[in-house]
Amino acid sequence: MLPLSILPLFLAASWTINIAPGPDMLYVLTRSAGMGRLAGIVSALGIAVGCLIQTGIVALGLASLLTAVPLVYDFIKYAGAAYLIYLGLRTLLTSRHTLITPTVKPASLWRIFLQGVITNVLNPKVALFFLAFLPQFTDPARGPIPLQLILLGTLFNISGTLINSVVALLASTFGSWLKRNARATTLLNWLSGGIFIGLGVRLALLKRQ
Repeated sequence: MLPLSILPLFLAASWTINIAPGPDMLYVLTRSAGMGRLAGIVSALGIAVGCLIQTGIVALGLASLLTAVPLVYDFIKYAGAAYLIYLGLRTLLTSRHTLITPTVKPASLWRIFLQGVITNVLNPKVALFFLAFLPQFTDPARGPIPLQLILLGTLFNISGTLINSVVALLASTFGSWLKRNARATTLLNWLSGGIFIGLGVRLALLKRQ
């Protein structure tokens, strides 16, 4: 369906974009450093599912609603910002001798997964990015545009998940040392909470383009 001639350019652009530090990578990094590589991998998978949902939104043409109706855009933006700030405040209030959560339990991993999904889905900038980026590599002569968008979004998502997984593995190694250092643990709690709150404030202050 997709011409082979455009794939190298698309994949190169995807890797370049995904390797640049952003909210998703910071979320994976803080989770992995605080709770270990499993939590980091789970958070990366949550973000991946969120990206798949965003790809579906773009493929169905719903992302254009975010551009056309300011009220919808603002509602989703502020909901996402509020959720990020909530995560930050919750992290700051965590016990000073633990990182984000005291132990790794199945329920905790499930919450981490859902947080990755929700923080991605509630960020309208992701849908708008896909809406601007993916159509550049489609061709009506190659078949239905929605199917092309889904395929391109999946390829983009695979590269992002691989990169986030590497970040999770590297951060978890450093996190093992942090867990044995009470002062460093407290510092990371504050750093993690500050990152979440900062991202939430930044999202809330972003203007429509």
